[in-house]
Parts: sequence; C-alpha cells; structure tokens
Amino acid sequence: MKTLCLWLMPVLILLLLGLKQVESKKYQRCELTHVLVEKYNFDKSFISNWICLVEHESELNTSKITNMENKSKNYGLFQINSRGYCTEGKKGGQCNKKCEDFSNDDIGDDIACARMIQEREGFKYWKGWERSCRNQQNLPNLRVLCNLRSQSPSRSARGFITG
Repeated sequence: MKTLCLWLMPVLILLLLGLKQVESKKYQRCELTHVLVEKYNFDKSFISNWICLVEHESELNTSKITNMENKSKNYGLFQINSRGYCTEGKKGGQCNKKCEDFSNDDIGDDIACARMIQEREGFKYWKGWERSCRNQQNLPNLRVLCNLRSQSPSRSARGFITG
C-alpha cells in the first residue's frame, strides 16, 4: 500500500499541473474580423489593416512565438515584442504584461497592448504590415469577403446605441 501511494502521488501532481494548460486558437479570417468588430469594437474603416497585419505577423495563431535576431521574442496574435511592450516571466514593459500572456486564446490583453502600440507608433511598428499591407490595394475587402455590415444592428447611423 505504501509503495502504491509513493507511486500515485507524483502521478497526481503531474496531472494537476497539466490541468493549467495554455489554450491557443488559430482563427479564420472572417471569424477574427467579426470578433474584433463585434466584441472589441474595432473601427470598421481600419479592420482590413488589422486583419492583414495579423495574417502576416502570426498567421492568425494566438500561440505563435517568434525568436528575433536581437535575442528578443514576438508573442501572440499581434506578435508583441519582449523588448519594449512586455517582460518575459513577469509583468512589465509599456503594456505591463507578461509576454507569455499574449500566447493564449484570451486576446483581450493582446488587443489592449496592440491598440496602444498602434496609437503610439502606427501600423509601421509591425514589419508584416509594412511589407504586405501598407499598400491599400493589398488589403482584403472584408465587407464583401466576410459579409461585414456597415453598421452594427444595435447602433444608429451616428454610432450611438439606439433604444
């Protein structure tokens, strides 16, 4: 009995540690478009830039981590860099986040940081956007491709909630 308990204890500990797995998600283009517009209120006039950026930075994959030549890493859907906007292993950087927090399926913190980066540095912060999305002709027409309505159903023409 004692031998069984000695063997079973490490197995149980490993199982419990395994329960806290990081979930990741690979989005489809239109799925992410609708999530960003409907859940996170992204401006529809810039949504094609954001989707193009994410497609060329992370291939729409929330768990992507890229090792950079300067020994830093880019994390998550928006490939946020560990040199300035987050810190590996602990909260820090300009977004005050652990970099690893950007590599799971909770994209709320990624979005908050990406919006701050875009406000400060513009889309040019992202090399994938610079290479592939800067020319407006290269942007996907998400209104057609993803059936993106010009107005959300709960908003009036001015953008205020009706009712």
